[in-house]
Amino acid sequence: MGQCRATFVSCLATCSVFLCLLLSEIKAQTTVPWYENLPAVAMDYKVHIDPGKEDCYFQYVNPGATFYVSFQVVRGGDGMAGFAVRHPSGQIVHPYQWKPSSEYQDQTSSGGYYSVCIDNQFSRFAGKLVNIYLTVVRYDMWEKYTKDIDELNMNMENFTSTIVTVDRNINDILQYQHHSRAREAWDFNLLQDNNSYVVRWSIIQIVVIALTTTVQVYFVRKLFDIKSGSSRSRI
Repeated sequence: MGQCRATFVSCLATCSVFLCLLLSEIKAQTTVPWYENLPAVAMDYKVHIDPGKEDCYFQYVNPGATFYVSFQVVRGGDGMAGFAVRHPSGQIVHPYQWKPSSEYQDQTSSGGYYSVCIDNQFSRFAGKLVNIYLTVVRYDMWEKYTKDIDELNMNMENFTSTIVTVDRNINDILQYQHHSRAREAWDFNLLQDNNSYVVRWSIIQIVVIALTTTVQVYFVRKLFDIKSGSSRSRI
């Protein structure tokens, strides 16, 4: 009886250790970014930066991947903002520059979280609407696929090379489309601002002309106004 009880306690201890290992493995998997194993990730954001503020955003990049980021001020103030990129090592690889748009690319990243900061501290009264475009492309994934195919005794090097070329071209097209959309949004907002400016000043000028005409008519009529109590000639 004592031997059965000892065996039961030992089984419970083994199960507890197994459950702890399983839970720790599940927790470790949940902390990994969902896009870590994807060949390519592209994200497009529009963010509002308050006047006198600075916002930073972090993007995980796999080791050996290609990281690309660009920004463009869509509307607000003088149409310019500060843009800086910090390497996962802490080094500023793209220093702050007050520009309407800028970009940065790292062909072979060492991996880690890049920091992308938008600075609007020089503008104390005007907020900025900024468009941010991020891509993380892992070209080494195709080499992994090639090795898997080679293990199956299949020669697909030409096919893989074609796929890599297509993927690069698609990434270039996505970047070009992003710049086109950002430029279109900037032109549209500029057109709206010009329209509001023209309408506002037209209304002001109409009101000024109407007031000026009214005042002129009033004083012209006063010139021809004859007072009824004027002095009469004596007989």
